Amino acid sequence: MAMKIDVKKGYPMQEVGSIIKSALIRDTDIALYKRKKYTSVCKRFEKKYNMGSDEFVDKLESGELDDSDDYFDWFAAKKGLDSYTPKLRTSFRKVL
Repeated sequence: MAMKIDVKKGYPMQEVGSIIKSALIRDTDIALYKRKKYTSVCKRFEKKYNMGSDEFVDKLESGELDDSDDYFDWFAAKKGLDSYTPKLRTSFRKVL
């Protein structure tokens, strides 16, 4: 993915590069933290309800499960986990 960044004159490119690199590393660190947190929440619910998160989502979406508060929390954690995992496959840490 190519990206163009316009930098105003007078800013040293080395400094700009350092700032961008720091931001990308911070973004990766946040994604790693969130993936770890969502994984922990999913594992806790998997143990409590004795089913995997993928099976849970299938059952919830098909209407087999009720509207328990736990299920809403589990669903949110699973969706969060699913959204951060692909982002980390292309982690900027690998590039930097």
